Amino acid sequence: MPLIIIFSGAYCKSSSIVEKLQQKSGAPFITDKDLILRAASLANMAVAKIERALSAQTSVFNKFTHEKERASAFFKVAVAEAIADDRLILEGFGGQLIPWRVTHCLRVCLIAEMKFRTTEAMATAGVTEKEAIKMIHSRDEDAAAWSLKYHGSNDPWNSAHHDIVLPTDKIIVEEASAVILENASKKVLQPTPASRQAVADFLLAARVDAALSVQGHQVDVQASEGMVTLTINKHVLLLNRLSDELKEVVLQIEGVSGVETRVGRGYYQSDVYRRVDFQTPSKVLLVDDEREFVQTLSERLLMRDVGSAVAYDGESALQMISQDEPEVMILDLKMPGIDGIEVLRRVKSTNPEIEVIILTGHGSETDRHICMDLGAFAYLQKPVDIQLLSETLELANEKIRKRRNQ
Repeated sequence: MPLIIIFSGAYCKSSSIVEKLQQKSGAPFITDKDLILRAASLANMAVAKIERALSAQTSVFNKFTHEKERASAFFKVAVAEAIADDRLILEGFGGQLIPWRVTHCLRVCLIAEMKFRTTEAMATAGVTEKEAIKMIHSRDEDAAAWSLKYHGSNDPWNSAHHDIVLPTDKIIVEEASAVILENASKKVLQPTPASRQAVADFLLAARVDAALSVQGHQVDVQASEGMVTLTINKHVLLLNRLSDELKEVVLQIEGVSGVETRVGRGYYQSDVYRRVDFQTPSKVLLVDDEREFVQTLSERLLMRDVGSAVAYDGESALQMISQDEPEVMILDLKMPGIDGIEVLRRVKSTNPEIEVIILTGHGSETDRHICMDLGAFAYLQKPVDIQLLSETLELANEKIRKRRNQ
């Protein structure tokens, strides 16, 4: 029996069909939830961060942290590990990562008309029609983003990406499972030495990609029988030095017999290769109503490889924190609406691990005492020396790293 990959729209009877497939085939069953848990363990990352990698939403800090790419790399390792066994039913986004060179893989898409899906959502989730449509659209946006990333098409239900597309509003569960198992029994889908080697290559490439991501590198990785090819798609001034550094990391990975580096098309574009620097915080939120000042500060921090996002008032800052937690906040005190002290109080109440650096030109000694008592990491006065601020950020980052390693 080949691998059976199920990719479906929300509320398209996939659970019932998979359950029937399991009963008839006896094959083990894995979902994205299982893969996410494995990836989180491998990467030592929060489950929520791995989950976010599967969504259309991207953190405002991701261009500095590449956290989504790192989470995706470990999710790919989890997928590659799972398909080492031939007999498997895999449901979710994970199956879309499996290369087509793995030929013992039946790729099934389950989809239905929106009216049918809406009715299913209303009955299953107990929501209104409007809420049901919103839920389905949100899931479809994630599927479209995933399809665009890995197939180059924002149509996740495109038949070109699947071996079989079944309209689940027009076919009963019993019939759908029978069609899938009938196709899975075909000789062309049975495992071959070449197909099993493709699985091994996929796993090695995934492990290399994950190892490089941990070191702050983002390159394209391919593997073939132990030989790894790394493609650099961003311009770098010292190409030979980067190549040597990449090879040093990769050659330590079990199963790698050799490494080749080359440049891709993107290398000749204006984008510049940046290795992620884990010594400084890369998720810094600047909160200040003085727009010119905060934009200039953001640019000066970027020159020191510190990535930042900007909020111009307390309300916006609190909303950003609820959606995408920064590591460090640089906070002004005097702002319209919710002032800095109240923002600090709320942040430390809901997100105590965020280190808050007060940076103000109007604070008093009383304000300093209040802020430090509320848990601020440091209290600095404007105008601030950028070197002092950088050193303070490094100290805050050191505290964060020590806490994570405890």
